[in-house]
Amino acid sequence: MKKFSIFLVTLALIVGIAGCDGSCSCVPAYVLTTLNTLGGTVTILGGRTYYPRDIYPRNVVITIVAVADECYEFVNWTGANVADPNSVTTTITMDEAKNVTANFALLSYDLTADSTDGGQVTSPGEDTFPYDCGTEVDLVAAAEGGYYFVNWSGDVDTIDNINAPTTTITMKGDYSVTANFEQLPAGQFVLTTSSTAGGSVTEPGEDTFTYDAGTVVDLVAEAALGYHFVEWTGNISTIANINAAETTITMSGNYFITANFGPSAGGNGTAENPYQIADWYHLDNVRNYLSSHFIVINDLDSNSIGYTELASPTAHEGKGWQPIAVNNKFVGSFDGQGYDICDLFIDRSDESEVGLFGVVGEVGVIGNVGVNGNVTGYDNTGGLVGKNEGTVSNSYATCRVIGNYNVGGLVGKNDNSEGTVSDSYATGNVTGANNVGGLVGWNREGIMNNSYATGRVTGNNNVGGLVGKNGDTASNSYATGRVTGNDNVGGLVGRNDNTGSVSDSYSTGSVTGSTHVGGLMGRNPGTESNSFWDTETSGQAGSAAGIGKTTAQMKDFGTFDGVGWDIIDVDDADDRNTDYIWNIVDTMTYPFLSWQAV
Repeated sequence: MKKFSIFLVTLALIVGIAGCDGSCSCVPAYVLTTLNTLGGTVTILGGRTYYPRDIYPRNVVITIVAVADECYEFVNWTGANVADPNSVTTTITMDEAKNVTANFALLSYDLTADSTDGGQVTSPGEDTFPYDCGTEVDLVAAAEGGYYFVNWSGDVDTIDNINAPTTTITMKGDYSVTANFEQLPAGQFVLTTSSTAGGSVTEPGEDTFTYDAGTVVDLVAEAALGYHFVEWTGNISTIANINAAETTITMSGNYFITANFGPSAGGNGTAENPYQIADWYHLDNVRNYLSSHFIVINDLDSNSIGYTELASPTAHEGKGWQPIAVNNKFVGSFDGQGYDICDLFIDRSDESEVGLFGVVGEVGVIGNVGVNGNVTGYDNTGGLVGKNEGTVSNSYATCRVIGNYNVGGLVGKNDNSEGTVSDSYATGNVTGANNVGGLVGWNREGIMNNSYATGRVTGNNNVGGLVGKNGDTASNSYATGRVTGNDNVGGLVGRNDNTGSVSDSYSTGSVTGSTHVGGLMGRNPGTESNSFWDTETSGQAGSAAGIGKTTAQMKDFGTFDGVGWDIIDVDDADDRNTDYIWNIVDTMTYPFLSWQAV
């Protein structure tokens, strides 16, 4: 049975005559606007395959095709007259400006469930039931006394596990399924075993087995590469140890059990017991569990398991590591526990949202991790994160980073009011076109604080030692790297937008550019307070904002204490007084952040 449910998408219709200047030789041309309801698209043969407004000469005949998505079917054409309004492929004559809509309908299918003697289908029941295409339907089979469930038969291609009495079926057509039962000999019971992705039951295997009552059966679950055994689930009351991959089950009933595997070296992905990452396969599995919690339990490098296949210059046809969470966002937590991820290679110059992580969502948290390697992308490219809407803290990158727009040593783009980059640093060289920064390329909306960058930064417009373009808050941070650009070039910030605020920060790097060049900032429509640049090391006597000081003054405790910085003079560069944000050895060092390692 099929059910039509049409959902119109509201789109602006723009029609008219184009391309005529009124001369006798002019041939009028008309606009054809094609629309579609939810569930499909329109293809103009020889033309575009997405929502177009195309211009055609008068009286030309255009062939149009309605292409239905999965689970939908074409209904008809409405709007301007077409040759056959009920045909998927038809023509339209351009004798005036026209718009035409392809209408699609969601399909519905019937599921018929039945059973053999010895049991019944308890969900959804034994009858015929209608469902929208794509619906995942629960199937539950219950055996009667003296019988056991064998399997599902019939239209079983989309059943998740045909050997499981409790499973699901995905409706992609009219299906008829049967739950099969068999009678047990007196004094015997049935054991059915299965597994989740990431491993298998090797003993006694994955099937249905018959045993005498009281038999003690060995159970062995073996994890695949990059996974670990988690636990046994199902009818587990007589399993000796549900948390052991090698254990036993005593047959005192009919049992269905499942070996469950997790994508790591341990843990179950909760905040209390995070998945453990010990090799590149474990790290790669993060992309399949974007809302889970993870911890790194050792350094990863070119000698770690999975490097050649996943993160080397030969991985993925020479593109190297595939960033985690590009089309979807990472919204879990990732705690590096102070370990390093080294030798990372990414060469994806035609892709955006590039880094170890592609996109970190608003509630996502990345912390306590270091990244080393070479990262090349297009827009929104960073050593650790391409685009951040969540929290990045206590982390660093020593990567060479190359990209186009929004390129940063640590984060390419900080892009949400909740986006935070704090207590972090980057030391690698960064190269891009626009919005290029040693730490963050574009802080469009968010907070950067208590951080620094030391790498060389090269770009065209909006180029800064710390951040290329700042649209929100940057405070208690510094940059020391050489900065080279064209327009809006600064030792700390290339351009501080009218919504941007910079405070209690400084820069010392050499700055070179053509227009709007400054020791601290290239251009500043925003606000700045209590921030400085070194006029000697930068080679710049002026700046769009900030206070220029000599090298000696930049190493003078009084310069910063005098404007209210949270700073303390310490006796030695190896000392740290973490009661203050900043430490300095008076007359000897520039200010440094108290969390910095010695």
